[in-house]
Amino acid sequence: MRIRLLALAAATLTACAHTTTPPPAATHATQTRAFIMGGRRAGTETVDVDGATRTVDFEFNDRGRGPKTHTVLTSGGGAITASLRTSGNDYFKVPVDETYANGAWSNGAEKGSTPTNAPAFFVSMYGPPEETAVLARALLAAPEHRLSLLPAGEASIRKVGELTVSAAGHSQHTRCYEISGLGFTPSPVWLDDHNELFASASSWSSVIADGWDSVVPQLLKAQDAWRDEAVAREAARLMRAPAGGGIVITNARLFDPVTLQTTPGTTIVIRGNRIEAAGTGIATPNGLDHIDAAGRTVIPGLWDMHTHNSADDGLLNISNGITSVRDLANDTDFLLDLRKKIDSGAAIGPRIVLAGIIDGPGKYAGPTKVLVDTEAQAREAVENYAKLGYEQIKIYSSVRPELVPFIARLAHERGMRVSGHVPAFMRAEDAVRAGYDEIQHVNFLFLNFWPDIQDTRTPVRFTAVAERAATLDLNSTEVRAFIDLLREHHTVIDPTVSVFEGMFVSRKGTMSPSYAAVADRLPPQVRRGFLTGGLPVPDGMDQRYRDSFRNLLAMVKALHDAHVPIVAGTDAMAGYSLARELELYVQAGIPPAEVLRIATLGAAHVMKHDDQLGSIAPGKLADLDIIDGDPATTISDVRKVVTVIKDGKVFDPKGR
Repeated sequence: MRIRLLALAAATLTACAHTTTPPPAATHATQTRAFIMGGRRAGTETVDVDGATRTVDFEFNDRGRGPKTHTVLTSGGGAITASLRTSGNDYFKVPVDETYANGAWSNGAEKGSTPTNAPAFFVSMYGPPEETAVLARALLAAPEHRLSLLPAGEASIRKVGELTVSAAGHSQHTRCYEISGLGFTPSPVWLDDHNELFASASSWSSVIADGWDSVVPQLLKAQDAWRDEAVAREAARLMRAPAGGGIVITNARLFDPVTLQTTPGTTIVIRGNRIEAAGTGIATPNGLDHIDAAGRTVIPGLWDMHTHNSADDGLLNISNGITSVRDLANDTDFLLDLRKKIDSGAAIGPRIVLAGIIDGPGKYAGPTKVLVDTEAQAREAVENYAKLGYEQIKIYSSVRPELVPFIARLAHERGMRVSGHVPAFMRAEDAVRAGYDEIQHVNFLFLNFWPDIQDTRTPVRFTAVAERAATLDLNSTEVRAFIDLLREHHTVIDPTVSVFEGMFVSRKGTMSPSYAAVADRLPPQVRRGFLTGGLPVPDGMDQRYRDSFRNLLAMVKALHDAHVPIVAGTDAMAGYSLARELELYVQAGIPPAEVLRIATLGAAHVMKHDDQLGSIAPGKLADLDIIDGDPATTISDVRKVVTVIKDGKVFDPKGR
């Protein structure tokens, strides 16, 4: 659910800064690239070059979602885009018609113009990865390798390194560059000796010249090596260990998720990475670093229980007070390496609880290499995750239903939790009886009541809920019996309602309500991505989609009232999404203090880490946030993070 076309562009629109003139590229040529997700080909990009004009066809399939676009792009003076036209459909299959010419642009979500006398590069909202090369050449030609961006922002570039790779008896020399100004952090890209796009590689998805798929791991390894030094410097600058070996926080209003009470005039003593004392009337120890909370609220570090971490997510999470996350699907090697860097202090980030994804093969398989179709394959997958220290198995949509009880039993025998999507041709109640400890995404609870919708591997699992959820009577005998089943089995629900707000309620051309409160804090090119709207809304169904979202919130409240455990997960942009998820729980009718407990002690309890985390008490790990407000009364105050302490080390979000 995380992928948006602008986010894809931000990951790939990256260029270079080098001082030599490359050999001229062919004026007539065809280039073909593979789009790879989860280690498998998921799409293609074909580029026909005719002088200054490039015609690009780009598409990929992500479990039935994905764009299909046709772009005609012409470069003008300074290699800057002179005109562009993109048609087709976006990631959610919404029609696309985007144009740019003579300083004026229109794409359905935006419309604007600017004088053409000042050089500026238009970053299209729906353009293909090929725009990378166009931006690269424009930046190379620009003074100081900088350009203003349209509609807003500025891009700059630098060379990181170079590499020669080999595949099928052929060698390719390529340079790695970074571009700043399109996202929160610089993104790497690989260009060939003609400054054509060779690859844009990440652990989640990659674009690479056709026939070179096998070298993606080499590119990732090199990127990581070049990046690690800069990340370590950033970690040393922004996260500090207290000089006195500990911290004393005074004048705090301490929120206790056990009692849901907030106590003013509290002192908290931290030694090393542990809480030594917390309460009123505590003597202030000498020799420790001192933080005067000045009446601000101190809460346990927040948890995001549904993440898919990238290398850049750690800082966003910590700066938003999220000190623990659960990763529910990722590349295994990447995730283990990322956690190692964070735990060693070489990178900034939250504690990562590992959950390993398992899916079945087929065209709707999720972005993972762990695909099983037999009990033997399932056993191997579960045992490997257990050996690597994973605490949970996540079953995905294409797993055969008859394998679910087997996987659940294997995982439980190894002390692992079991959760996931409800696989196609199963209902939620079947998954619970088969051994699920938890269900991801509230839409699967609604699908339980529509037996005519059986194959939920496609976007029908979203569109059917958008069209029908409003009509489901949550007080019906059938629904109440289902909620009773969840309670009896102690089944946890990870509703990710903010994702469905984006799908059901967002409309093209207006800021997504999920990010409206923080839009002004986002980089301009990131902010644009939340103007693209959600699912395509059929004629006459606008109010129905909105009513369906309201019933999703009503389901969350019904679960809470029935004492069915809820965990707060986002499955969306790191850091900034959690506050909106919590706001929606309050909007559903759950009191703010109880929502705060869900996102702290509740999460720690579900993952059996509540002996170490989740509350501020003697002997527990020192993970906490100082908030300039009272989120136990006004949940939106979780956005007002002043100081974060994780593992006894101090992070100041304003230090960024």
